[in-house]
Amino acid sequence: MSTGDLRDFSLHDLFRMEVDGQAQLLTDGLLVLEGQPDAAAQLESCMRAAHSVKGAARVVGLSAAVTIAHAMEDCLVAAQEHRLVLDHAAIDALFNGVDLLSRIAATPAEQAEPWMRDDAPEAKRYCEVLAQALRSGVSPARESAAAPHTQTPLANFAQADTTAVGPSESHRTESPRNELVGDPIGEERVLRITARSLNRLLGLAGESLVASRWLDPYIHSLGRLKRLQGDSAAALDRLAEVAPSLARDQHAAALLAQARSQIAESQRLLADRIAQLDLFERRTASVAHRLYDEALSSHMRPFADGTRGFKRMVRDLARELGKQAQLEIAGAKTQVDRDVLARLEAPLAHLLRNAVDHGIESAQARRAAGKPDAGTIRLEAHHVSGLLEIVVEDDGRGIDLERIRETVVVRRLTDADTASRLSPAELMEFLFLPGFTLREVVTEISGRGVGLDAVQTMVKELRGSVRLSSRPGGGSRFQLQLPLTTSVLRGLVVEIGGEPYAFPLTQISSTAMVPREQVQWLEGRQHFQLNTRSIGLVSAAQVLGGAESQSSPEQLQVIVVAASGGGHEYGLAVERFIGVNELVVQPLPGQLGKVKDISAGALLDDGTPVLIVDVDDLVRSVERLVSTGRLTQLRYHDHAQTVTRKRVLVVDDSLTVRELERKLIENGGYAVEVAVDGMDGWNAVRSGHFDLVVTDIDMPRMDGIELVGLIKKDPRLRALPVMIVSYKDREEDRRRGLDAGADFYLTKGGFHEEALLQAVVDLIGEASA
Repeated sequence: MSTGDLRDFSLHDLFRMEVDGQAQLLTDGLLVLEGQPDAAAQLESCMRAAHSVKGAARVVGLSAAVTIAHAMEDCLVAAQEHRLVLDHAAIDALFNGVDLLSRIAATPAEQAEPWMRDDAPEAKRYCEVLAQALRSGVSPARESAAAPHTQTPLANFAQADTTAVGPSESHRTESPRNELVGDPIGEERVLRITARSLNRLLGLAGESLVASRWLDPYIHSLGRLKRLQGDSAAALDRLAEVAPSLARDQHAAALLAQARSQIAESQRLLADRIAQLDLFERRTASVAHRLYDEALSSHMRPFADGTRGFKRMVRDLARELGKQAQLEIAGAKTQVDRDVLARLEAPLAHLLRNAVDHGIESAQARRAAGKPDAGTIRLEAHHVSGLLEIVVEDDGRGIDLERIRETVVVRRLTDADTASRLSPAELMEFLFLPGFTLREVVTEISGRGVGLDAVQTMVKELRGSVRLSSRPGGGSRFQLQLPLTTSVLRGLVVEIGGEPYAFPLTQISSTAMVPREQVQWLEGRQHFQLNTRSIGLVSAAQVLGGAESQSSPEQLQVIVVAASGGGHEYGLAVERFIGVNELVVQPLPGQLGKVKDISAGALLDDGTPVLIVDVDDLVRSVERLVSTGRLTQLRYHDHAQTVTRKRVLVVDDSLTVRELERKLIENGGYAVEVAVDGMDGWNAVRSGHFDLVVTDIDMPRMDGIELVGLIKKDPRLRALPVMIVSYKDREEDRRRGLDAGADFYLTKGGFHEEALLQAVVDLIGEASA
């Protein structure tokens, strides 16, 4: 971080930043030193970290932090000079020092006065505890060998001088001041930016990527124009061949030659412009792609940023439980969306605590089982098929399936006969239930049954999946699959009722092409067989409210989905698969509340709006249709008849609101067209025939009130019903709209599908004419 970026920070803020960085170095180094007390590189790194904290604390006047860091530094120097061995007690004491320094740094500047005193009680007490812990690490042989250095402060930490340099510092040089602020030479400059700004940047980058692709169809249309010109030139040649008299008429021949010359020149100019436009399109697409990739990468962080405290947590928890455990982290550089990473920290901490508490055995039990005394927990992150896969596994005792079976029966979650038939996978699903635990006694670490439930909840919210496997005596393995980012979603785009919808790939069990003759009836509902499983068949158009397809395909295109927590699978019959796309997620306006079966919106490559399906909500909608007996069978329209539908014009300058209103009204069976503002709506209503106009109020160029006034003043249009849908819900706003001539006023604040459709029906009747 450059010094220019730090000028707005106070010295106390800079000290806090310094301690955050150095505390991580100390933690990582001490974890290594616990297993390798003589690791020279780690001793040097930890000593320099403590030295830097001491210098920074002296600058800001925090004498207590100077005392603590000085004592830690002397301890590490003594270890470097082989005057003591860092045993477990010494490492514990040094970790306590790291925690105390972090607590001092986190204290607000206005409350830091107690830490500025030379005789701060906690600092003196810490030095005494550290000195006591170190006495066990100094052997008599080493004490006698170190006789010339008997004045070292190691035996007198409680009286450590907070201002003078101790004898062990004679070979060290005070850290330069740029250690606090970072060396601008050779370091990448870092800027602070809000997550909201990053999200806006990513959204705009996605829109620029979409916009860059609009030139391609335009270039193709120019290519067609060029071919038409070629056809025109060929037609003139044929005309000259079939009418030889034209060649004898000098005037006609001159006109013919001029026409040929002009067409040739037009073709040449057009070919030149097409080539230039094609080059511009490729350059624009390349820049847009690079901008999008950079914006996306700025939203990512290495997996290591979210796991910094885990090794220390596992180490401390294992010592508290009288066990030995170490955490291995693989894939530390794997890039993860910052929002996903922030939400991963607590669930991963739950899994790691469970592994230490429930999985790893005591050293005696492991020795009896032929295992090393220290258990190993592995945390790994990597990318797989466009997804983030995180694995947490241990080499402990594994999961006791019979204990789960007994607990399930005792808690009356099922009867003994059913429990006896449950498979291992089905039994382990009970572990994710809220409040379910195998512990009989509640402790500070476990026993409340909230850990795995929290993991399951997080995975559902991120539209991911979690799988658990276990081997008796061989350990347990949790496998989480999550989207790489919450800002970009890979989804299968399909057509339903003539409209595109996107299904997140992470929530699709499979896709299938089902021949019509393989659709079977079972208990009054349609099913088909997929890999020996019977899958219920549902019309996606019925669930999402779209128009039924008028085609009659020989093979049904089906998406198989299930809720995140498992349960029944359903096959959704769609009109066609469009393809897999990476979509920049655009949240729906908060004023609309939760839209049934829809989670967000996006734009396709050609700019077409698409709604992203909330699969969990959609599965619940299917189950409601099934339970209430309203699920209809899939129909094939071999002899479809055209039905005239009433036409509605939707006028709104908000893309999201406009498209949502269009889809909701179309779900009622009406034909809908859209306009982007009042002027566009006025032009549309004059040039076409509509049975109803639905308009917003605040729009550019022409607002809704002016549009209503123009419609009601026009003799040909004054009978056309107009509905205003606006965020303005004050009585004077409503009166203003109705006075202008509106036939109905609906506020978006209380907006929902039934109210809008009922208002449309009240004004113009049912959809079919």
